[in-house]
This record gives sequence, C-alpha cells and structure tokens, in this order.
Amino acid sequence: MTFGAALTGASITDLDPFTVIFGGTLAFFVIFVLLLGVFSKRSALDILDWKPTRSPEVEAQNDIDDITQMIEAQNELRRRRGLPERDEEDIEASVRRHREELAEQRSRYREQQPEE
Repeated sequence: MTFGAALTGASITDLDPFTVIFGGTLAFFVIFVLLLGVFSKRSALDILDWKPTRSPEVEAQNDIDDITQMIEAQNELRRRRGLPERDEEDIEASVRRHREELAEQRSRYREQQPEE
C-alpha cells in the first residue's frame, strides 16, 4: 500500500502559479516590514507618537487613594455590624499572618509527600 505523493501524483514542482505569486508577495512584505523595523533609526514610541497619559507619581497617588477608599468602605460595613474599625497597619499584619500560615501549611504538606 502506498501513501503520500506517490498516491496522489502531487509533487513540489506542481505548484499553482497563483499560490507562488501571492505567497511570494506576502513573504516579501513581511520581510520588508521586519527589515524596516530593524534598521529604523526612530523608536516605536516616536513612530506612534505615544506619550503616557499619567505620570508614575499620579499612578502611585491613585493607588494610595484607592486603598484608602477600600479601607473606608470596609470600615463602614464593620461599623454597621458593630465590629471595630481596621487601619492599614492591622490589615498588613493580617496579611503577614496569613502568609506565614500558608508557608507553614506548604512546608507541612511537602514534608508529608513521599520522596520520589
């Protein structure tokens, strides 16, 4: 039983001219664009005329404001339930405590695993 080119009678030399012309044109444009990018003296930021909308300082301040708003909203809910308010230090201590617990659980789990 024969398979492949012998069965279909196809070979690499029996290509359609349409495929060759348009495949070659596509390859030419792809290579041309890549070479333009490699040998261009301008950076991509210059070509796109891209400028950041906000400075890193403004982004940092926005993050601080977001955290403050989240803590205030959490404290509002805690006040409604009659729980004491939390501040950023309490939350950081809680996160540290949870990370330590996770690390301890991970080490206990790894100790229980049989050696392979």
